[in-house]
Amino acid sequence: MATISDPPERGFRLSQLIFDTRYRSMTIQVVAMVLIGLLLSWLISNTIHNLEALGKDFNFGFLSQPAGYDINQQLIDYNNQMTHGRAALVGILNTLLVAVLGCALATVLGVIAGVLRLSNNWVVSRLTAVYVEGFRNVPLLLWIVLIFALMTESMPSPRDFRGEDGSSMLLGESVAITNRGVYIPNVVFSRSLGGNEIAAPEPEAPAAAATPGTNMAGTYGASRIATGGAGVQTGQNDTAAGSGSASGDGAAGGAEVGEVIPTSSFWDWLLIIAVLIAGGIGAKFLGKRAARIQEATGKRPMTLPLQIAAILVPLIVVLVGLGASLDKPELGGFNFDGGVHLRNSLIALWLALSLYTGAFIAEIVRGGILAISSGQTEAAYALGLRPGTTMNLVILPQALRVIIPPLISQFLNLTKNSSLAIAVGYMDVRSTLGGITINQTGRELEGMLLLGLFYLVLSLLISGVMNVYNSSVKLKER
Repeated sequence: MATISDPPERGFRLSQLIFDTRYRSMTIQVVAMVLIGLLLSWLISNTIHNLEALGKDFNFGFLSQPAGYDINQQLIDYNNQMTHGRAALVGILNTLLVAVLGCALATVLGVIAGVLRLSNNWVVSRLTAVYVEGFRNVPLLLWIVLIFALMTESMPSPRDFRGEDGSSMLLGESVAITNRGVYIPNVVFSRSLGGNEIAAPEPEAPAAAATPGTNMAGTYGASRIATGGAGVQTGQNDTAAGSGSASGDGAAGGAEVGEVIPTSSFWDWLLIIAVLIAGGIGAKFLGKRAARIQEATGKRPMTLPLQIAAILVPLIVVLVGLGASLDKPELGGFNFDGGVHLRNSLIALWLALSLYTGAFIAEIVRGGILAISSGQTEAAYALGLRPGTTMNLVILPQALRVIIPPLISQFLNLTKNSSLAIAVGYMDVRSTLGGITINQTGRELEGMLLLGLFYLVLSLLISGVMNVYNSSVKLKER
């Protein structure tokens, strides 16, 4: 009787790397990685060779050299004798400021416009459509320049606020909108964590400098540090000094000898932000606790007052402990002194980015709402819910699953589009590290690498945070 045996197994052959489906994908990946590595090696080698030919090396020592240029909008202390690294940090903070403000305002505008475009009111729907189509079909740079020109040319100058017939300030004489920017009150602290200065007596002016009709009190008076990048400002005459002393809202101007000058520091705001975050976490905990009680008993306890108290009470305690007060802007000399100066460049960039991106977000929101079945709306109406309640509690929570992914892209676009700030003179990281610093030091390769790394890290951070939020609102199956 014949015995049938299995055929001998064939050994591994190199041709299997291409023709065998088990190894083909791995072979392609390895070859691609080798080619990319060779390309990068050639680029690095060629760059080093070209730098040596120019007599240059590759290092970041220029960041410790004096910058030698001023920055008009500052969130931290800076002067032109500080380093390029400090100047880059100021630019980074300015970029983060306009990115955060822009994303917040664009989201609000986009949600409102997206909902209103679906309104049954023909006028409201058409006006919203004009806004959306008008802004998203015109280049962003034109909107930035247009808003900047409108603020510069149409707003009153600071001198127009003089006299009884002049322009008036808003909100109880605390906000001034001028062609140089917007002046708003600044929150200062008499017990600042960063320390407070004590008003010193004014040195007497030299006798030779005192001439008839000339008052030197303002020139030799105690200096005053104004926020918002205004730098150190001194009084110009007795009128300006008198107006500073008339302020009763914690202003530093006109402080008596030995009096504590209210100020603010990074540590004050860090503490306030930490308290707000802790209050928000506490409010969220109260909401989850109420949800658990509702699931167990069918009755939801009243939590809104407790949630508001969890946020406001610790904040008020901290503000009282720091001795918070308002430093209102006051007209002195040829400009406003005190408060926070929001320059036209910042406002034009912020509004243009927000309105432009908000138009795209409006279409995203509209598409997300239309993606929800009309049966959801009909069921909510059958239960007696009003249209506003239906939109807030039924439609929008379900539409978030469709809205969030494209919304992340819009936030990233807004952040990167902020590099157009140079068109109106706003000193962001593109203008400092990627502009003046490169021109002064000749370190274009290092500067551009750092600039690209900053935008890469910031974009990945925004994407990561939004993806975490997207995971929290996605449909959870039992």
